[in-house]
Order: sequence, then C-alpha cells, then structure tokens
Amino acid sequence: MSRVCCVGHVNWDVTLRLDALPDPDAEAVVRETSQTGGGSAANVAVGLAGLDCDVTLVGSVGDDEHGLLARRDLDRAGVDLSRLRTVDGETTTKYLLVDDTGEVSVLATPGVNEALGPDDIDPEPIRAADHVHVTAHRPDTVARVADIATDAGVPLSIDPGRRVESREYGPVLNAADLLFVNDREADCLDAPTPPVVVRKCGTDGAVVETPESRYEHDGYRPPAVDTTGAGDAFAAGYIASRLRDCDHPEALATANAAGALATESKGPKTDLGWERLDAIARKRE
Repeated sequence: MSRVCCVGHVNWDVTLRLDALPDPDAEAVVRETSQTGGGSAANVAVGLAGLDCDVTLVGSVGDDEHGLLARRDLDRAGVDLSRLRTVDGETTTKYLLVDDTGEVSVLATPGVNEALGPDDIDPEPIRAADHVHVTAHRPDTVARVADIATDAGVPLSIDPGRRVESREYGPVLNAADLLFVNDREADCLDAPTPPVVVRKCGTDGAVVETPESRYEHDGYRPPAVDTTGAGDAFAAGYIASRLRDCDHPEALATANAAGALATESKGPKTDLGWERLDAIARKRE
C-alpha cells in the first residue's frame, strides 16, 4: 500500500443548495442545507484513502465542535490523524452556495486552518511517504514541507488553488515535481513550473504536460449535482494512479473519472474506489 502525506486545509463546510446564485440586490431560495468536514487537503486525503493509499493528514482544526466532527469524518474514512493538530480557536468554516447546475460560490470565515507554522511540521511522515501532496496553505509552511520532501527524495505535488494569485509560492513550485492548476490559475503563473503540470479544464477535460510530451483527455460529462471538491478528487485520482505505476495518459483518464464522480454526488468529499472509477470509464465506451 502506497503511503501519502497530505498537507493543507481542514475545514467545516456548510452547504446551502439554492435555486440560483443570487445577483446583487437579489434573492435566492435555499432548498437544502447540509454540513460536513471539508478543506482541500482533507478532501484529497479521503479520496486517496478510498483508492487504497495509506494517508497521513497534516493540518489543524479548532478545539470546537466543528473540529471534533471534522476529525470524526476523516477517521471514519480511514485517514491517519496523528499529525492533525487541535489548537485553541474555531475551526475554519466555509459556506458553499450551490445552484441547480452544480456551480459553487464560497464564503469563508476566519479560523485556525493555517495555525500550522513551519516549526510545527514533523519531518517523519513526510520522509516516510511515497508521495507528498500540498494544497493551499501559508507559504512558509509549504516551503518547509517542500524542503523536507526534497531532502528526503520524496516526490512532491502542489495544488495552490486560487491563492496562487496572491501568495508567493515560487520557490515551492520550483521544488515540486507535479503541479495541479485550472485554466485561470495557469494564467496567473509567473514563476518556473515543476516538470509535470496538470491543467484541469472543467467539462473540457484536462491536459498534462511533461518535459517530453503533452497529453489531453476530454473528460466525462455526467449531469453535475455539485462541483465542490471535484478538483480535489481529480488530484487524488491522478496521484493514486501514478503510484500504481500508470503512465501519464492513464493517470489523466483516472483523474477525470474521479472528478466526474465528484460532480455526481453532494458534498466536498467523494467516496472514490477503483471499481467506481472503472464504471465511469465504461460509460464512455
């Protein structure tokens, strides 16, 4: 079983399902409300655990009820929480507004999901991993993780998300082996990129560029229920596939299947599994 260390945000997500995302000075109807654990690193960790990886999650939650519930969610999914710190304060809460097409807008409250500083990073789970995946987090902490992984010779991937526009991730991008971005984030890059760049193109599939080649996969288009966490499921599918020694085209197809599966279900975390991903691929044949 491959060992993966995921580092980044762990949140509590409150999802409001609306008839439409409201324009300024307009009103929308809330059709359904739900709550669950979320956060990009947590979502990827759950996806990888469902794909037969031994996953350790490094991050922080508050000592409140939401932090306790988020830990329970992750524990049930089989994620190792021995490096998930509980700190004084409130767990970061995200309010997800989802319309009938599955599109999402996010409202965030301050919280402790970036309480983990560079001095708080334990090198052991990073050095012991077969792969390290870092999602959006404070740059000094991400840089510390990258230094440890590089020194240990452990492959490193990063998915900086929308914060790539406002944070200095240049040194980490230079150290990483693999970068996940969407089209908008790719346009914001002004630093050298890792050897392998995977660009998520939504319903148009995805592209992977390596030093030798460029591969495209036009994706799967199931009816979208909720796009929350689709990019995280995509990353989990790609990483898990590569850890099984699949080539880049096959990993890209698997990642697109994982992202498609995420859009078919409600909530930020997706119950991935190899049989479920194979079923998505068979629908296209």
